Amino acid sequence: MILLASRNAHKLEEVRAILLPLIPGLDSIEGAPPELPEPVEDGRTFAENAVIKARQVAEATGRPAIADDSGLCVDIMGGAPGIFSARWSGQHGNDAGNLDLLLAQLSDVKPEHRGARFVCAAALAMPDGTVVVEEGQMVGTLRYERAGEGGFGYDPIFQSEGSSLTNAQLSASEKNAISHRNKAFAKLAPHVAAILGR
Repeated sequence: MILLASRNAHKLEEVRAILLPLIPGLDSIEGAPPELPEPVEDGRTFAENAVIKARQVAEATGRPAIADDSGLCVDIMGGAPGIFSARWSGQHGNDAGNLDLLLAQLSDVKPEHRGARFVCAAALAMPDGTVVVEEGQMVGTLRYERAGEGGFGYDPIFQSEGSSLTNAQLSASEKNAISHRNKAFAKLAPHVAAILGR
């Protein structure tokens, strides 16, 4: 068994769907123990924040732990909101507020300058302090208005490269197949398999 440094049920389900088929014999991935305090994510990059989360759980439980940190990086904004994606409007997890603010900030930006990418850093931390980090990206452009009812966060305005639909218009399986999180954890899977002897 391996632990995911998150108590987010949606994320746990998504990571299980990615990793379990890639690691034969991996019996389960469980969430972080509820008694652990929320880690202080004060890193300057997605990778640093992912390591902070994974390392906290590995050190507290003595078990291998995985974690990720992700967000939206807008080219014309120098990579912002980046690590502040979830709290861009000032309140953590306010998806509607974050989306409204970003749309307002980009309202007069021409289509050819609306390039963006979702970035995910996935980390594996061992109780002995060993850490491995892999990264995945989903490149695309940002729409001027929301479209679609699925997904979360910035999905209603993000259109991945080669698609005519926003992430929010894709099914969960369609989005997961091309997502930044899928790419990052797929790269991490061989490292997880190696430490578990699979």
